[in-house]
Amino acid sequence: MAVSLRRKREAPRGRYTPNLWPVWFVALVALIAAGALGWVIYHYAYDHFAQAAADQKPPKPVNINDVLKATVTALTLIGAVLAGLYAYRKQLLAEGDAHRADASQLADRYTTAAEQLGHDQAAVRLAGVYALARLADDWAEQRQVCIDVLCAYLRMPYEPDPSLPGHKEGEREVRHTIIQVIRDHLQEPDAATAWCLHDFNFTGAVFDGGTFDASHFRGKITFFDAKFSSGTVSFSGAEFSGPTVYFVGAEFSGGTVYFASAEFSSPNVYFDDATFSSGDVYFDDATFSGFVSFIDATFSGSAVSFTGATFSAGTVYFGDATFSAGTVHFGVATFSGSTVHFVDSTFSGSLVNFSGATFSGSLVNFGDAEFSAGTVHFGDATFSAGTVSFGDATFSGSTVSFTSTTFSGSTVSFGDATLSAGTVSFGDATFSAGTVSFGGATLSAGTVSFGGGTTGFAAARFSGTTFEWGPLAVPAGA
Repeated sequence: MAVSLRRKREAPRGRYTPNLWPVWFVALVALIAAGALGWVIYHYAYDHFAQAAADQKPPKPVNINDVLKATVTALTLIGAVLAGLYAYRKQLLAEGDAHRADASQLADRYTTAAEQLGHDQAAVRLAGVYALARLADDWAEQRQVCIDVLCAYLRMPYEPDPSLPGHKEGEREVRHTIIQVIRDHLQEPDAATAWCLHDFNFTGAVFDGGTFDASHFRGKITFFDAKFSSGTVSFSGAEFSGPTVYFVGAEFSGGTVYFASAEFSSPNVYFDDATFSSGDVYFDDATFSGFVSFIDATFSGSAVSFTGATFSAGTVYFGDATFSAGTVHFGVATFSGSTVHFVDSTFSGSLVNFSGATFSGSLVNFGDAEFSAGTVHFGDATFSAGTVSFGDATFSGSTVSFTSTTFSGSTVSFGDATLSAGTVSFGDATFSAGTVSFGGATLSAGTVSFGGGTTGFAAARFSGTTFEWGPLAVPAGA
């Protein structure tokens, strides 16, 4: 019989159906347990009342009615507790059933939305985008999965040119709708349905327009090998404060990309191996307070602007970058306690412009850089502390201009640099307690033009070089 009962308990009764004992068996066990418990309580109560009666003077007999009342009262209280526990368990089961029903419904909605996204008609795919976004709002446990599906759609092959094979009618509208839906969920970080803390993976995605303006990216953001090929993509006013932001290998080959007034407070922002070959990329008035890397980036035709940007206490690396065409503007930018590295970079045709920039306690390092063409312009910049270093740099054709620059306590060093052509100019510069040093430099041709200050030439070699001393601006008392 015991084996038969066990088999019945272990028999499959559905995925969510609990294994229950037969009702008659449970009733019999309950009656036996209640009788045993009543007997124990009765004897305990009888002993208690007997002791109380024996202590009285003269001793009195035990009142059986009192014993029975106490026993019934105790059993009633225990029954009430058990009834409460049963009701609580029943409520948990009901909630579990409701949760499973909701999960099943949400899973059905997910399947339907995914099928819509894969439909041939653009209108149906649009419906799938909105359905998946609504599902993400309703299904917090699987919100990241819904976001991943939307991002995966943007990563799929896409041909934006209607005249080329592979172009799908209405696809541009679907993709821009996804971008808009993502942006809408990144506007209010404290909202219950916000997506700000989630990760976004746009690896290899093609962008031909769309806006992420004023978005709050607080998760991991990945634009590995993304292509910005046409149209306007805007991150203006966006906040990047997550653990990592990747634009590694991104290709800016057309259109315009705005990062104007964006805030990069993420500890790591990578544009390594990015290619800026056409179009315009604006970081105007952006704020960088962490680590930003453009290592091995190629600037071969784009206009990249950091005009008015603020670099505060962070590090910006342009190490091994190539500037072969186009312009990179840091005009009116502020460097306060930051480090900007152009170590081993190659300047073969671009304009890198720091006009009007302010350096207060920063280091700008062009060590081992190669200047074979193009211009690096620091005109009207202000160096109130810190160092600009061209140590071991090679000048074979470029122009480096410090015209009208103000040095008040800064150091400009060309230590061990080689100047075989081109021009380094300090015309109309103002030096108040600053130092310009060419210690160990080799000057075999070209022009070096000075406008005042303290200039050191320790161990330098000059052969065929022209020195031009322009107008000096000497502060009072100097």
